[in-house]
Amino acid sequence: MKQGSKMKSSPDIPAQYTGKQLDLDACTRLPDEESARAFFERAKHRLLDINRWHEVAEIPASVFVLTDAYGGEAVKSQPIEGDKVRIDIPGPGPSAGDGYDWVVVEDVTEVPGEMCSLTLRPTDNPLKLNEETAHFFKDTATSTLIVERKGQEVTARYHGRNEVTNTNTDSLIDNTRNAAVGMGAKLGLSYPQWKSLIEGLVK
Repeated sequence: MKQGSKMKSSPDIPAQYTGKQLDLDACTRLPDEESARAFFERAKHRLLDINRWHEVAEIPASVFVLTDAYGGEAVKSQPIEGDKVRIDIPGPGPSAGDGYDWVVVEDVTEVPGEMCSLTLRPTDNPLKLNEETAHFFKDTATSTLIVERKGQEVTARYHGRNEVTNTNTDSLIDNTRNAAVGMGAKLGLSYPQWKSLIEGLVK
């Protein structure tokens, strides 16, 4: 088990208490358990290889780059808790994020051969001194991605929780941009990207 991951019987999915939530899943059934175990390992590798998510998704709309906690592009290919992820969403990005949206890796959980989960939360831009959330959602929001194997089936799931648009920043331009991107997400424009990523994990 790699450094920074935890062993649990099930993933931590934050409770929903405000804003919007989104739940997606995709499943592949293999001919036997042996091939399902091998396929699960491939799906887990895809999940943890954040830098290639835009390749896994069939309709890539955003590019994700794994960095360390300080915003330096990580040479490692798998995340640990505390790492940051820089997201390049098409169109103008927030000034707080230097043109990018940022999330922090809040949780990495593994059950060898059975389950792996990753939870991301909006965070500040690690390359700036302020602590302002550099994302179109407030830091109440989380995105939990899971791959799991049960018998001959390997399933990928996405759980978005507490998605509230971040329109209380110090920048009017950022507030307007976040409102537009956040409204698009609430209207379902983020659905195709997450759906294509989830399907790609178990394709």
